[in-house]
Amino acid sequence: MTDYGAFATDPLFGLPLQELWFGLVFFILGMFLFLDGFDFGVGALFATRDDDEERETLLAAIGPFWDGNEVWLVVFGGALFAAFPAVYANLFSRHYLLMFAILGALILRGLAPEMYEQRHDEAWQTWWGRAFVVGSVSAPFFLGVFAAHWLLGVESLLSLPGVVVGLAVVALTVVAGVGFLAMKTRGSLQRDVADYGPRAMAAYLALVVVTLGYLVAVRPDLGVLAPVPLALVAVSLAAAAGYLLALREGRYTLAFGTVPVLVFAFVALVATLMFPVADPATGLTVADAIVSVLPLNIMSVASALLLPLVFTYFGILYSTFSGPVETGESYS
Repeated sequence: MTDYGAFATDPLFGLPLQELWFGLVFFILGMFLFLDGFDFGVGALFATRDDDEERETLLAAIGPFWDGNEVWLVVFGGALFAAFPAVYANLFSRHYLLMFAILGALILRGLAPEMYEQRHDEAWQTWWGRAFVVGSVSAPFFLGVFAAHWLLGVESLLSLPGVVVGLAVVALTVVAGVGFLAMKTRGSLQRDVADYGPRAMAAYLALVVVTLGYLVAVRPDLGVLAPVPLALVAVSLAAAAGYLLALREGRYTLAFGTVPVLVFAFVALVATLMFPVADPATGLTVADAIVSVLPLNIMSVASALLLPLVFTYFGILYSTFSGPVETGESYS
């Protein structure tokens, strides 16, 4: 039998790998919500456009990115399964229908633009345009429901806090979509899209306040009023103020730059309120649910090698397709 020595019994370099992997799982979830979030937001804003050329511009803006962005959801599922298999099994078995709802929405969101471009008669494009909007709105909604149910240990398909958080995530994706499109478009379309930013931000902040009020009143055990959650709320408010100010001054790149702050503050808040429990419905803690030291060390080495390559790929992708969408560009 192979003797792995300390590599099989001691965490790599003495690092707190249990906590780091818990954070990494939520970081990956945040990457998905940020990168695919602006795609969802563009899909929601698609419903506000009735001009064919403007609709083509919106589709062209996300065309190079959305399928790559979606990979982060697969990585999230893989990381959760690899590091916390018991949590993965419990979550996905409890929320089986919710998982299929998320996947169905993602399939509809991905299929609709492809079908939209196949024919150019009004009835066909109207139907698939609506399908694109439905998929783009329902995917983040169900993702928000999933996040709320994971945190609160809810086992039903829908719940009141789940619906509120789902709507908050939809509003956050519209905030992201506005910031992205304001960078990628010009002229009247840019101004029209930017006008939706303050309304989406107001909706997001209102829904977050409602959620936090509910948690304080009904679930004081989560410690919403502790220093770290309050600090994350303060960071979110500062980012929201920066977003609104940047939009008003026409500094759209800066406005979009505040979006990851909002997204990761939201995800970090969920993780902070949950920790050290990994699955509130069963009471499994991070220490209970984590895999043994040897596979954890192996996965940590592999992640340290692979993640820089992934970020390099996305850096090349976004730099290659940087700049505004030019007239005549299309999704295909």
